[in-house]
Amino acid sequence: MASRKKPIDSSSAEAPAGMGWGDVNAYLTDSMQRTFLFLDTLLDRGNDYLEHLEQGTPPLLKFAHEMVLDGHDLPQPCNYALLRLQPPPGLPVNPQARPVVVVDPRAGHGPGIGGFKFDSEVGMAMKAGHTVYFVTFRPEPEDGQTLTTVLESEALFLEEVIRRHPQCKAKPVVIGNCQAGWAMMTLDAVRPELFGPLMMVGAPASYWAGSSKLNPMRYSGATLGGTWLASLAADLGADRFDGAYLVENFEKLNPANTFWSKYYNLWSSVDTEAARFLEFERWWGGFFRMTGAEIESITENLFVGNKLARGELEIKGKQVNLRNITAPVVVFASWGDNITPPPQALNWIIDAWGDERAIAAAGRTIVYVLHESVGHLGIFVGGSVALKEHDQLVSSLDVIESLPPGLYEMKLDAKDARETRRWDELEPGDYTVHYEHRTMDDIRKLNPEGREEEAVFSTISQWSEINANLYKTWLRPWVRMVSSRESANTLMKLSPLRMQRQLFSDAHPAAAFIRQQAAQARTARAEVGEDHPLKQFERRMAQRITDELNVFRDQRDARTVRMTNQLFGPNGLGAWLPPREPDAEAAHRRALKELGEYRDAVLGSIADGGFAEAVCRIVIAGMVSVGAFERRSLRLARLLAQLPRMHASVSPQTNWVQLLKEQARIAAVAPVEALNALEQMLPDTATRERALAVSAAVMMIEPTLANPRSEIIEFLIGTLGVDPDKVIVLARKLTSAIGEHPEEIKTPAKRSRVATPGKAAAGKPAVKKTAGKAKVPAGKAPAPRTRKKA
Repeated sequence: MASRKKPIDSSSAEAPAGMGWGDVNAYLTDSMQRTFLFLDTLLDRGNDYLEHLEQGTPPLLKFAHEMVLDGHDLPQPCNYALLRLQPPPGLPVNPQARPVVVVDPRAGHGPGIGGFKFDSEVGMAMKAGHTVYFVTFRPEPEDGQTLTTVLESEALFLEEVIRRHPQCKAKPVVIGNCQAGWAMMTLDAVRPELFGPLMMVGAPASYWAGSSKLNPMRYSGATLGGTWLASLAADLGADRFDGAYLVENFEKLNPANTFWSKYYNLWSSVDTEAARFLEFERWWGGFFRMTGAEIESITENLFVGNKLARGELEIKGKQVNLRNITAPVVVFASWGDNITPPPQALNWIIDAWGDERAIAAAGRTIVYVLHESVGHLGIFVGGSVALKEHDQLVSSLDVIESLPPGLYEMKLDAKDARETRRWDELEPGDYTVHYEHRTMDDIRKLNPEGREEEAVFSTISQWSEINANLYKTWLRPWVRMVSSRESANTLMKLSPLRMQRQLFSDAHPAAAFIRQQAAQARTARAEVGEDHPLKQFERRMAQRITDELNVFRDQRDARTVRMTNQLFGPNGLGAWLPPREPDAEAAHRRALKELGEYRDAVLGSIADGGFAEAVCRIVIAGMVSVGAFERRSLRLARLLAQLPRMHASVSPQTNWVQLLKEQARIAAVAPVEALNALEQMLPDTATRERALAVSAAVMMIEPTLANPRSEIIEFLIGTLGVDPDKVIVLARKLTSAIGEHPEEIKTPAKRSRVATPGKAAAGKPAVKKTAGKAKVPAGKAPAPRTRKKA
């Protein structure tokens, strides 16, 4: 959906005094031709809708595909299926690359938005050489289908994908769009062994989160009295809930676009806009249905009940705990998304974990990416988003999995074509990427209104449960008695969204006349220029109509928010149904307890380990000090790890990524003690110099990968009492051994002799060797600092 913009000054709609109207006849001819071309396009929309129905409403994918598994044939049938997408010519598949599974949302519309065009999530994954699978679904659910049925079927799909790629040890990457995001997160928490990185795109997981301006949709539960109306709609549909109801709710969010802007944009630019309009409307007009059990589970447990983040959602009697997810989770949200704004996509992190140190201590990695303006649908299908964020996410999977545990924000900066960067071959493309350390406070700051209003939604949830029980006890038996599948299908066909497409097609009485006039308009098209006075006046009036509709929307939403707070706040039903303890407080209390227990367990073995563990510990301390991990640095570290004879204690089988993660867990709960233990882990001067040199080579990130003298290296040179010149010279020798251009990057057969220590780098005064070997006193370790934007 489009982002909200401030109305422009309505005075700009007035034409300048004395301005002429130009060639009026030319404008009238142009506008009449546009009108017939506009109506002709709407006829095409109706025909496309009817044709799509006759075809069985297949997924609107731009890629050829083959059926792998059909949920209809499973022991517990469902209307989902697994497809294998075939890449277009010229895009060979890398058999060693892990498979990617894209799951589209079932939230009223049909499948296909994730592969709507080549510049999409699917296209970027194919471009990177991945085999891509797509989880689709049919318009009608199977009888008795539930969310549990769907989740178990999707688990079977992932098992089949893994079975088909025995040569790939890495588990599949799963991309969940919107509703599919929280569905895949739920499955990941139950079956973590099936998942590689999980990418949640525009997916709500904290349903009470947000603000009165960012996402007014969350207040609909209050105005409707809770979930009972969804149950009523499903019962009237004979155990079928029509997805058109959900689409209608989406359209109500932005009446200016629904009733005016999208049609005016088509009419005003019909020569170029018609194809795009029809392509999108073909998907937007595909309405799919759910069973009553499915919609009740979604509304009662998630959107109104908000049970997922707090761990109260149950699958077959077992609670779903999001902290059981072991693979990295990547959350992609946008400030232009009024359906799933960033707080609703991210606050589950606070409610599930309570403290960012708990994420690291548990060995988990969570990365989020924020877009400035793209709308809800654009985050899946926007071409510019695909070529930037989706492309970089797919191409960074190796780095994301190698990140030390913790909470990060992924930042993308466009490369300056004039600037030459060292090790740029480790980061090909138009963007440089780094991962900035984040805290729970950083996520809280994303919502300037705070989270106090969520107490109102706790009361609404309790009120909704009361109403739902009353409906199910007293009304449901009567509604089901008078409902049948025939009456349900009749109600479905009478849906306004369906009728507007079905009635205005080639079956319309005026269709032949419209087609004739449109053909004549194309033959003798007389388009006026954008500088025509009447064309400019037209656009100003169109903007004024948009602004007035936006004012209506804002007043309506403000009235709804005010009514909700009055009715369910502390002076209303909140006094009778008091809100429960905020989930964030309970999570924080649990996190502090677990952190204390883990710290006690770690301190007893804080000095265990040798050279490899010490290097990882130094790198982590350095990156925390800098405040970010560079994508190039982690790939550089991988090359350095391949150098032979790194140290006598290091074997080719050393799992550096695993060691990095283990040391990050220790540093999360005992950062000062971890640095103080380096003296014991590195018993002699030569080992200390080599460990600092390897660490310095990895951390050459300020900002051109040319300077090994990072803050933490300077600090530890002093505390460990080693020669700074030897450390820096050795660091430069290590990076020289692997080269920095494509033809130079290699792993040498033999390690070069360490050159005689020379002078420090030009312009960098050497740090004098300290007399003693003082330990790092508490509070004296280099503190994390915020990375400055480029």
